[in-house]
Amino acid sequence: MSQSEIPTVLIGKKPLMNYVFACLTTLQGGARQLLVKARGRAISRAVDVVQILQRRFYKDLKVADIKLGTQELMGPNNQPVSISTIEILLKRES
Repeated sequence: MSQSEIPTVLIGKKPLMNYVFACLTTLQGGARQLLVKARGRAISRAVDVVQILQRRFYKDLKVADIKLGTQELMGPNNQPVSISTIEILLKRES
């Protein structure tokens, strides 16, 4: 399965459980893999989502890969701003 075919949940500013339920819906729909993406301040929320999924809902959910990166965006006054990114690939074992 290529990276573009893996279901993806983008983490932002909404409440934490909104993203947990989005992930649960995807996994209950039969997906064996799930990609959780976040950038900037949402990175800690993405990690929290993964931890909640593993501890409360899916004991067989494993972190298969973590990719860290940086995106260049235009900030105020057209100044380039570097923003950290994370991609967490989750796989179900059973």
